[in-house]
Amino acid sequence: MRPTISLIAREAGMSTATVDRVLNDRDGVRGKTRDRVLAIANRLGYFVPGAESASQDVRVDFVLPAGTNSFMTALGRHLLEEAAARPDVQARLHLIEGFDANKLAKKLYELREQTQAVGLVGLDHPQVRDAIMALRDSGVHVSTLVSDIPISARLGYVGIDNRAAGRLAALLLGRFLPQHTERKVAVFVGSLAYRGHEEREMGFRSLLSEEFPHLRIAHTLEIGDDRDRAFAVTQDLLRTDPPHAIYNIGAGNQGIARALKEARPAEAWAADAWPDAARPIAARPIAARPDKASSAPRIVFVGHDLTEATRRLLLDRTMDAVIDQNPRVEAREIVKLLVAAVKGAPEPSYLPRLQVIFRENIPEP
Repeated sequence: MRPTISLIAREAGMSTATVDRVLNDRDGVRGKTRDRVLAIANRLGYFVPGAESASQDVRVDFVLPAGTNSFMTALGRHLLEEAAARPDVQARLHLIEGFDANKLAKKLYELREQTQAVGLVGLDHPQVRDAIMALRDSGVHVSTLVSDIPISARLGYVGIDNRAAGRLAALLLGRFLPQHTERKVAVFVGSLAYRGHEEREMGFRSLLSEEFPHLRIAHTLEIGDDRDRAFAVTQDLLRTDPPHAIYNIGAGNQGIARALKEARPAEAWAADAWPDAARPIAARPIAARPDKASSAPRIVFVGHDLTEATRRLLLDRTMDAVIDQNPRVEAREIVKLLVAAVKGAPEPSYLPRLQVIFRENIPEP
């Protein structure tokens, strides 16, 4: 078996980052240090004939949260597809309980001598940041994905501007709801331990305050990105203090939608309950208009990420808008970023564009 960078580093009494720079012929290493590393690498058989082709394979690991999140499921699939499309990449996918910093940090520590690069969706937590720094110090390149952990140890971030996404959600609700009439809004959050969720919530509050002060956040509810918990929490909310609008920052859209549907007669969701459906969606006061089957106002519902589930919810008008980030593009960009870093030609990280999807502009699968 070809000796690892970690083994050479231990033999040389140096950091794996230094050894990695020498073996990849990068600057920033003194001549004597370079000579010592190369001598030990030769002695251990790092440069044996025939091993060069194997050394071209880049080992990449992706760490995503486990659970019922449809977006994360799609993202994991696209990551493996993008890696499989490149003959120089060997990739593995690890699913870790999404809100457990201990388990996430443990997995990252385990990967130190098993991989060359790691892409992760992780909590912005001291244990996780420390594990990322340990990976960096061992010569492993790390990039965050979807939700950032902005520390110097990470290579880059591939994902949307989440603060802008939250502001966009506030703008949509402000346009959907009646102007200058006080309305209650419920905000559902996966976890504020995800910086991406925290940034969306901050952006949402900021724009409501600036542009739509008549819209009041009456409830902020943490659901752990779990659709069953989202269902139960929404049921309770509809019984005790129903809002005029819901903004779901993370996953769980299916649970919220199920509660909304069960709370109202089926005929209330029929197409004939929308006599002015042909009018531009942003021009109609959706939440204020009673339908034929019920005198209760319809709740405006805005969430994130176009999946098969949210596609159906847009079509049956349960959701009014979905703010999308393209997981296929994000998978492609993080694979490019990590492989380039391992090969010594780093690329800048990439911020995908936000796209608002309505019922009328749903793209083909």
